[in-house]
This record gives sequence, structure tokens and C-alpha cells, in this order.
Amino acid sequence: MKTNYEIRYAAHPEDAKSYDTARIRRDFLIEKIFVPNEVNMVYSMYDRMVVGGALPVGEVLTLEAIDPLKAPFFLTRREMGIYNVGGPGVVKAGDAVFELDYKEALYLGSGDRVVTFESKDASNPAKFYFNSLTAHCNYPDRKVTKADAVVAEMGSLEGSNHRNINKMLVNQVLPTCQLQMGMTELAPGSVWNTMPAHVHSRRMEAYFYFEIPEEHAICHFMGEVDETRHVWMKGDQAVLSPEWSIHSAAATHNYTFIWGMGGENLDYGDQDFSLITDLK
Repeated sequence: MKTNYEIRYAAHPEDAKSYDTARIRRDFLIEKIFVPNEVNMVYSMYDRMVVGGALPVGEVLTLEAIDPLKAPFFLTRREMGIYNVGGPGVVKAGDAVFELDYKEALYLGSGDRVVTFESKDASNPAKFYFNSLTAHCNYPDRKVTKADAVVAEMGSLEGSNHRNINKMLVNQVLPTCQLQMGMTELAPGSVWNTMPAHVHSRRMEAYFYFEIPEEHAICHFMGEVDETRHVWMKGDQAVLSPEWSIHSAAATHNYTFIWGMGGENLDYGDQDFSLITDLK
């Protein structure tokens, strides 16, 4: 196995206005999430969130404590949310064993223990996408499925944004220190998410897009309300969203995305909305 990581530094919105396409993609887009028998991650200075993925194919992959953490174990001072977006898999955290099927999630609290990822079938490997944030105390590990989620049905086909927001690793379902994660599924014929756009200055966010056919693409919008930028993305890629940035997207096909937030506020509804007609 191999572990790869990189550090991404935070940007001031005044500076980000001058970024060209290459710089925007370099600083915010995470293109390489899943590589066979690798654990890939980005350590972001936005609320020190770690965004990454593990793709075990015939091997058991270990979640290593990367050097920036300066800790004996990855979860020594961190909590973690994991989604399986591939075939059936197993996550082991110390003595605990969790089986995760497609679109099932797992919360791991802080504490010194080894975490491993494995697939049940190498021909249909699991894909473990994860977000991790610093934690001030330990909360119990828990597997969460869509049946456990708080589901909000929003939008309409007429507005091209009929979707189900599955709030899964959120404080209405289980206790966390600061991590909040969920999964939004767009209905066939709908392509817009998170409209009207909003910001939440008390927390940053990361978006991971999947269930996008290979011949299609998604356009993620970011930036300040009156100074937006776009990032074209493929499936199984993620993007960092600073606390000062909107985060919305439209694609050439319906899709699913996983959102993860970290910061000082656990209230999902704490958002500052903008009018669609105010976007520039």
C-alpha cells in the first residue's frame, strides 16, 4: 500500500479573485481520491479538515498518521466520517469491525487505535471517502445508513433541482465534535444543487461528487456572491469550499454528492442565503 498527502493553504478572498483556472484547480480541486491500493488525502488549512479516500484492491490499507498531524495515530486528536461509494467493504477501528455497503456511512471518534480499510471482493472494491477534523473529546463510533438519516426533500423538477438531502453524520443523529456530513441525491432530470446559493462563515465545507457518467461533467461554482468562479469536475473528485465562498453546482447529468463541514457551529441551518439574481 501507499499513503500520499499534500497540504493546502487557506486563501484570502481578495487574493482568490486574481487566480486563473490553473491556480483555482490547484488550490481547491482534489482530483486524485481513489487509486488502487493507495490512501490519498489533502490536509487543508480550512478548519484543518483532511479530505481523502482509500481504494483497497486485494490488500488491507492502513490509515497512517501523516507527518502534519504529529500524532502516534491518525485519530489521536481527530474524529472522522467515512462513506463507502463502491462495493461492499470493511473498516476496522481497533477491535471494532464495521461492514459498509454502498452509500453507508461510519463515524469514528477520536482515540489511539489502528484503522484499516478492506474490500470484500477485489473485483468489486470498496471506495472509502472520508473527512476528518480535530476533536476535543471522544464520541462513540457508529455506523449510519440512509434509514437513520434525517431526510429533507427539496426543490422541484421544474426548477431542475429536485433532490433528497440525507443528513447522516449530523448532530440530529449522533454527537460529534465539529464534523457534519451528509449525502444529497439529485433526481433524474435535475442538475442544480444548493440553490439559492449561500455561505456560512462559521464553518468550511468540502464537496465530493459521484454517480456521474464518464462522458458527463459537473461545474462547481465557488467564490464570493459578487465574484464567482467555476471549476469543471469529473466523478469521484472533491473540492474545498472556504468559509467565505458559495458552493453550488450544475452538471450535464443528475448526480450525487457528499458534503462535509467543519468549524465552530453544528447548526445545519446556520446559512446566509443570497438571491439567485444577485450572483455575479
